[in-house]
Amino acid sequence: MKERKGPILIELDEDDTTPRPGPETAEPVPDLPGMAPEGRAMQVVATLGARKPSRIARWFWAALTALIGLVVSLAAWDFVTGLLAANPVLGWTATGLIAVVIGTLAIISLRELAAFSRLGRLDALHRQAESALASGDLTEGRAVLDRLSGLYRGRAELRLGRETIDRQKGDVFDVTSLFALAETQMLAPLDAAATREVEAAARQVATVTALVPLAFADVFAALTANLRMIRRIAEIYGGRAGTLGAWRLTRAVLTHLVATGAVAVGDDLIGSVAGGSVLSKVSRRFGEGIVNGALTARVGVAAIEVCRPIPFTTAKRPSVTATVRRALTGLFGQKR
Repeated sequence: MKERKGPILIELDEDDTTPRPGPETAEPVPDLPGMAPEGRAMQVVATLGARKPSRIARWFWAALTALIGLVVSLAAWDFVTGLLAANPVLGWTATGLIAVVIGTLAIISLRELAAFSRLGRLDALHRQAESALASGDLTEGRAVLDRLSGLYRGRAELRLGRETIDRQKGDVFDVTSLFALAETQMLAPLDAAATREVEAAARQVATVTALVPLAFADVFAALTANLRMIRRIAEIYGGRAGTLGAWRLTRAVLTHLVATGAVAVGDDLIGSVAGGSVLSKVSRRFGEGIVNGALTARVGVAAIEVCRPIPFTTAKRPSVTATVRRALTGLFGQKR
């Protein structure tokens, strides 16, 4: 007998009311170790930025740089002298080009030295302001305001604030009130501009982490965004940094954060931010983006405190939580 092929109908008893398991009764998937967002990109950036090279590594790179400079110089000398002997016109042309290259390198070096000098002025002004606040010396406090006005003398957008401070500082007889006047009239727009830079950097890092699945793309985006953010913050406060100055400033900020444990993910702030979006619970990539954005905002707030010419007195210090929420609202969730 040939076996029959086709669907088989199994009739159930009509009085069978026993509930059967369905998708709604399934147990939730447990969180496995290593699945929670941890901000890997920002952890790598902080570790690389805060790592201090060993003395042997510094000697090696210094010797290698000197050796390469010596080889290039001798090769250029032999090239130019040989070309002058063979063809004087081409020889002098090559000599002129080499002189242009050397002159350009000298200008770049001078710009880097000027950048270090500007950052040093900001640091010295910040230390003097802290000393004036600690001692309550009104004379020193007014000297800080004079240096602050000189620092921003070329900024047209701060002209009204400088004039207001010059008119009113003689009527203030308390260092805290004196610095509050400077914060209100001169530093408030700079603080707002620096906060916007932090929000933009946090948004960029979060977006790249969440949407670009390429390996190390999030680390590269976090590194470049943080370097650009810290450099822009320094420029806003009057300490325009060059390439080396920006890297040195970034290392100082990241070293401070790593030393104080401020790049740790397992605290209440990062946990609340990472858990505040529905998408962070659905996709680990979105959770990583939110955590990396929050850590970038924390780096930015620390950079504001480092680059600001006077410490926060009566003005409110930028809140990392509020900065992250403004940066990420509408990006990964709706504002409630």
